[in-house]
Amino acid sequence: MTSSPAALSRPRLILAAIFAILVYGMIAAMLGTLLPELSKKFNLTPDEMGTIAFAQALGLIVASVSVGPLIDNKGKKTGLLLGLALIAASLFMLPNATGYSMILVWIATLGLGGGIIVTAANALVSDIGEEKRATVLNLLNLFFGLGGLLTPLLGANVFTGNAIALCYFTAALTALTLALHTFTRMPPPSGERGFKASEAGSLLARPPLYLLSLFLFLYVACEVGVWNWLAKHLIAQGLPESTALNILSLGFALGLLLGRVAVSPILIKVPAPTVTLAAAVLMMVTTYGMLQTADPTAAAALVFLAGIAMAPVFPTTLAMVGDAFPRMTATAMGIVITSGWIGLAVSSKIIGGIAGTDAAKLKTALLVLPAASAVMIVVNLALRPMLRKA
Repeated sequence: MTSSPAALSRPRLILAAIFAILVYGMIAAMLGTLLPELSKKFNLTPDEMGTIAFAQALGLIVASVSVGPLIDNKGKKTGLLLGLALIAASLFMLPNATGYSMILVWIATLGLGGGIIVTAANALVSDIGEEKRATVLNLLNLFFGLGGLLTPLLGANVFTGNAIALCYFTAALTALTLALHTFTRMPPPSGERGFKASEAGSLLARPPLYLLSLFLFLYVACEVGVWNWLAKHLIAQGLPESTALNILSLGFALGLLLGRVAVSPILIKVPAPTVTLAAAVLMMVTTYGMLQTADPTAAAALVFLAGIAMAPVFPTTLAMVGDAFPRMTATAMGIVITSGWIGLAVSSKIIGGIAGTDAAKLKTALLVLPAASAVMIVVNLALRPMLRKA
């Protein structure tokens, strides 16, 4: 027996989605928090750490391109339960890894669960908040920033030097979230198909799709570069591990969180392409600046400003996709989001490859971030006239 929308508890659904996105925010920051301890325990080189980050990205990519049909056919609840179960399992097993290969397996599983959660939770809230979709989705993704803040903050101040305890804590929170979703009634499968083969040609022939994909690819490459490598870079500059993790949480993650709050009223009056152009310019300046100092106060300030600059890019880019593609919107968004996950994979692999076995070279390798931001500016300028026509 299916539940009508009226029979569903909207507050309960929103709460369930919030906890799912919070969990995803925590695991998004997990790798950057764990890498310093994992590298010590298993003598990992920067190149091996880059491969570990690639494994997580591969899981996200596989999930983003495959979970849509599952959600359409079986419902969002099935997707959420599957994603949360994979995350909980990987977090419970990761502390028991005995070597590099096993770490790769469980980090890939973590990425797979995370990719499922991102799609399913946003789809759920998009449905139940249809009349104010942009506002509700923007508020939902604030909890991604909160989760990203909590992981390094807990790693630095509660579970100091104990990555195993941090994994188990996050796994327990994920298990509780899984229980909440299990006992929450959710909308049944819609039966709708976002993709129509007969219209695929016209969608794929439109240049804005590729420029938006490239823009998000570059952005995610920058964001994940900070999440995964900033703490390691700061430690190589002589900062204590706890200080580096606090800068990552109270600097970058807090900047993302507050930036999304601040940009909401701005987007009412300022067009999305202009907001993302300004964000790209600020990203280029701040990411370059944060690599030029070993002073913890200056580094924290610049990292915070980098978080502010990056905050609006992901959700605002998806808003531009929705504006440019009023038909087959979900398909277009799926392509653009998948490009973002590919950026996640490529970023860490490139940074790790440039640094090689020398952690001191991370400063040079991380110049990839301001360089990618500069390319974002060029892409945005090329995209603007196309979006006006659309």
